[in-house]
Amino acid sequence: MRIALVHYHLRRGGVTSVVLNQARSLSAAGVEVLIIAGEMPEGELKFPSALVGDLAYDKPGVFLDAGEIERGARKLAGDILRVTEEYWPARDGDRCGADIIHIHNPLIQKNSLLVPAIKILSGGGARLFLQNHDLAEDFRPDVYLGDTEYPENCHYGVINSRDFDYLRRAGLTAEGLHLIPNEVFPLRASAGFKRTRYLYPVRAIRRKNIGEALLLSLFIPRGRTVAFTLPPPEKDSARYHRWIALASELELPVEFDLGLRHSLSDLLGTAVCALTTSVKEGFGFSFLEPWTAGLGLFGRRIDYVCADFEKAGLRFDRLYPSFDIPAEYIPGGLAEKMEAALRRIYAAFGIDMPPDYGRVLMEDIAGSTAVDFGRLDEQSQEEIIRAVHAGSRIRQDIAGAFAGLENLADWRDDEELAEANCAAIAAHYGQERITETLLEIYRKIRENAVIQRISKNALLELYLDPLRLSLVGIGDG
Repeated sequence: MRIALVHYHLRRGGVTSVVLNQARSLSAAGVEVLIIAGEMPEGELKFPSALVGDLAYDKPGVFLDAGEIERGARKLAGDILRVTEEYWPARDGDRCGADIIHIHNPLIQKNSLLVPAIKILSGGGARLFLQNHDLAEDFRPDVYLGDTEYPENCHYGVINSRDFDYLRRAGLTAEGLHLIPNEVFPLRASAGFKRTRYLYPVRAIRRKNIGEALLLSLFIPRGRTVAFTLPPPEKDSARYHRWIALASELELPVEFDLGLRHSLSDLLGTAVCALTTSVKEGFGFSFLEPWTAGLGLFGRRIDYVCADFEKAGLRFDRLYPSFDIPAEYIPGGLAEKMEAALRRIYAAFGIDMPPDYGRVLMEDIAGSTAVDFGRLDEQSQEEIIRAVHAGSRIRQDIAGAFAGLENLADWRDDEELAEANCAAIAAHYGQERITETLLEIYRKIRENAVIQRISKNALLELYLDPLRLSLVGIGDG
């Protein structure tokens, strides 16, 4: 079998890691693989590859008219076919080119030519598999494709069951939609280090909910720290540096950017446990990887992600569903702020907000005795952090309402749970299982043509639940 794996770039990042892991696993299974990207990595690439420059992200500030998009899409589709046919010329009666072109994350607005090019490829008879790691309809209007309809009659893939369910309800068929979890590689924790860090091993982008990790730092034992491994990309850097400034001003026990100076293995070796406060994930590596290094996990639960892992046999005993702050400490105007944000989101999607959503938000906030810290914007989060830092009463009230903080302060390793979770990860998300799943998907794509389309309006209705709105979880460009 001949598979072309296509992505915008091969810079360091989550989707790039998945592409490279798929290339490695498929190659080990005897599949011929070609990686096609708009930008290559700085170092050596261990797999056959082809550079197609028009796959790269759109250049900032450059907008194409309809004619330019049509011409560019035809060139891009032609270039993708050309590099596959050059790599796999006709032989022994087989047709040239790839058996399947597997394209990663095509439904987000990163390249104005890609979706039109996919439609051209599909119309020409190419077998396509469109794997989605993120969907713009999930409160991310900054990467929404606007009036562009998604490609019809292609096989689609997603990485969690919630997205699978929503895409089925938005029009895709059981035969044309596939669940393909990511492969999880074991991590290693270096031995011989003193364990003093609650390690948050992520790139600190906005949806990772950085403020909540800073708030947790006020409840950990003296001599320990909350530690972040990597800074965010430029888009989120201003917010990130405000958090660094706040931590410095209040002398919080927080460390930043440790992954720029130390190996991940050494950092894992210094960890009391792993930490997560994220409000939104696609697959959810942060809920799995720490266990493979023998570490437990403390932090915020994301139901639609953890439910998949629990079906695979994992247990998460020290995750909390929300970090409730008594309503008396919530800065004023939250409901109005959330309604305004929701209206901006709907406007950015180019649709009208349902008239009762403002009332739904208002009643939800006004009728609550407590509000989840993860729903707040950064300004409100900062005000609460300052209040907790300055006063004992709010600290006591929060601790009294949140029993889970005891697990953080008085952490006890559960080796039996770590071993069981590690075994479940190996069985369900290891190389053998995920490769088998991917090969089975490819078999179905080769054998089954599909007739299907996605209703973008239906997807928006499913994702834009006002009660799921988190102000640090939205994409605002």
